[in-house]
Amino acid sequence: MYRIRFHGRGGQGIKTAGRILGTAFFLEGFTVQDSPRYGAERRGAPIAAYVRAAHGPIDERGVIQHPDLVVVVDETLVQVVAAEVLNGVAPRTVMLLTSREGAEIWRDRLCFAGAVLTLPPRPLDAESAIDLASTASAGAAARLLGGISRATLERAVREETADFGRVEASVASALDAYDRMGPHQGCIAEGEELAGDRWKRPAWIELPPENASLSSPAIHAASTSELAKTGLWRTMRPVIDADRCHLCWWVCSTLCPDNAIPVGSDGRPTIDYDHCKGCLVCVAVCPHHAIEAVPEPR
Repeated sequence: MYRIRFHGRGGQGIKTAGRILGTAFFLEGFTVQDSPRYGAERRGAPIAAYVRAAHGPIDERGVIQHPDLVVVVDETLVQVVAAEVLNGVAPRTVMLLTSREGAEIWRDRLCFAGAVLTLPPRPLDAESAIDLASTASAGAAARLLGGISRATLERAVREETADFGRVEASVASALDAYDRMGPHQGCIAEGEELAGDRWKRPAWIELPPENASLSSPAIHAASTSELAKTGLWRTMRPVIDADRCHLCWWVCSTLCPDNAIPVGSDGRPTIDYDHCKGCLVCVAVCPHHAIEAVPEPR
């Protein structure tokens, strides 16, 4: 059985990447599972997607604990412990990162015993930056796994992106990544069947009940959220055009869910990029369209 785990952030198309790869496997005659893992996530929060493919029935369920391939669409997640990018990897695991830096650099950084490959991001415009990252990662994964033809990959991309628009751009991105991984085709072997006694128990954290007089102050304490630099979650950055801004700060500042738009004494709003998560509510509500969304620099 092949076990593939995708890691990215909300808004980068990680669910779509898993569906493209799962559909491609299915079209080649495999039994397939593909499922994302996320809750009520906002744009920029770490999420994962899982794909299993086998020639027979698949009895496993849930989180992939022993991946054969780990695909990281956003390299900043490697340093986020909660993203669990390195969870369960072994010397036989292959890691594919979208990064401008070389594989050797990442191998040294991670002290990774398995094979590390990198896929340089393509120059993208503001309109297509998000979904092309997902289709490229799916195309690269298809080539590394072997058993998925170029024609099958194209058909899967067309099926899964038909409702999103920019189908041709998505196909071109996936096929370009597929071709780039040609020297490494089929480098991933199917993982062995895992007996039930080899599965680890979920890493639950047991929290005994506390007296409310102890826990309540920690929950409601003021001025603690400033320490969490949530700006790292962004995939898109809102930028205020000062020439077009009409100083109606009560719109964008009031509706920002993270209070990340402070207003100066001159009535001019600015954006606190340390804490702006890139939800783009301000872009949607600005009546004069003075706030533009641009891709976050990688």
